[in-house]
Amino acid sequence: MTLGDTPGRTSAGVPAAWQDRLAARHPHSQSGYWVVLLLIAVSYVLCATQASPDPSAPALLVQLATVAVTLWVAHVGPVLRRTGWIVLAVAAVAIIAVRLAGTEGHVLDIALSAASMLAYLSAPVAILSHQIRRGRVDGQTLLAAVAAYVLVGMFFTFVFNLTALVTDVPIFGDAHADTLTSQLFFSFTTLTTTGYGNLVPVGQFGQTVAIVEAIAGQLFLVIAVARVVAGWERPRP
Repeated sequence: MTLGDTPGRTSAGVPAAWQDRLAARHPHSQSGYWVVLLLIAVSYVLCATQASPDPSAPALLVQLATVAVTLWVAHVGPVLRRTGWIVLAVAAVAIIAVRLAGTEGHVLDIALSAASMLAYLSAPVAILSHQIRRGRVDGQTLLAAVAAYVLVGMFFTFVFNLTALVTDVPIFGDAHADTLTSQLFFSFTTLTTTGYGNLVPVGQFGQTVAIVEAIAGQLFLVIAVARVVAGWERPRP
């Protein structure tokens, strides 16, 4: 129990007994976020090696697997979880079929980019919802916060990527090669407000998205750190 908690309740007002039952019923959640982080790292590497703005099917398959594991770890409701898994499975089969058929084209690239963007949007939402429901702040919370933070950066990467594909105009101007690697680099330097300045969006929409990402990144850190500091639970004697 933390400072300010009522007896038998966590800092979020959730009965501690419920939290103990939840932990016993779902022991995989204690280590599941390590798997999510591993899949995110693999997805990041696959995207970072892209020498063009066209998303790759293998990277999207890893992204779909990341979302599927996230839905499992985050204890999403049974109906929503099964629905999500069915949608992800259908998308994965479609991607494999397209890959085996050797189908290529600009429309397919746009579809893959949009699917990646939606996948990276749903995953952090599921993680944050899970942590709010848990009410407890512990080591799992830290792993979940890191996973959600990186997923937000990946989401904005594909917002930039989809913008470049739809407009068919280099998002950083003609002076820079428009690749998924550069979009990934710019997204994370913006999310962390590092801002090296070597890449700058030339269009108004790209600049607006960059501002939104920078604000989202800072708000995320402020809220996450405040929650961890205020709600960290010491081990019970």
